[in-house]
Amino acid sequence: MTQLINDQGFVADDFTATYALLDATDGTDADATALDVPSDAQPETIPVDGAISMIRVAFPSSADGRGFTIARQLRLRGYTGRLRAHGHVIADQYAMARRSGFDEVEIPDDLAARQTQDQWLARANWQEHNYQARLRG
Repeated sequence: MTQLINDQGFVADDFTATYALLDATDGTDADATALDVPSDAQPETIPVDGAISMIRVAFPSSADGRGFTIARQLRLRGYTGRLRAHGHVIADQYAMARRSGFDEVEIPDDLAARQTQDQWLARANWQEHNYQARLRG
C-alpha cells in the first residue's frame, strides 16, 4: 500500500483510473488517461495533451533527482494535469517537489511510518521559504 501526501498532509487517494506505462504509449493506446513514467524518461517524449489527466513519475531512490527535472519540463511544456511523485521521496524533498511542479507525493507505507505527517506538514509552507523568488524580487 501507499500513502498520498499533499499540502494538507496525509490524504486518501481519490484517483481511480489505471496507469499505462510510458513505454507502452506509442500513440496506439487512445484510452490512456494516466501515465506511469520511469525516472530515466526523456521529458520531451511524454505526451502533454488534454487526454492525459495524471502523470506519475517514479523516484526509485531519494538520491535520484531526475524526477524533479521531468516535472519541471512537463510544466514548461504546458502540462496542466495532475502530476504525482511516486516512490522514495522524503519529507525534506517535499518543497522541491512542489516547486518543480508536482501536485502530490505518493510514498510506500513503511516510509510514511518513519516520516510521519507532521514532518511533511512542516514543509507544506513551500511557497513562503523560496529563496529563488526572494532573489528575483
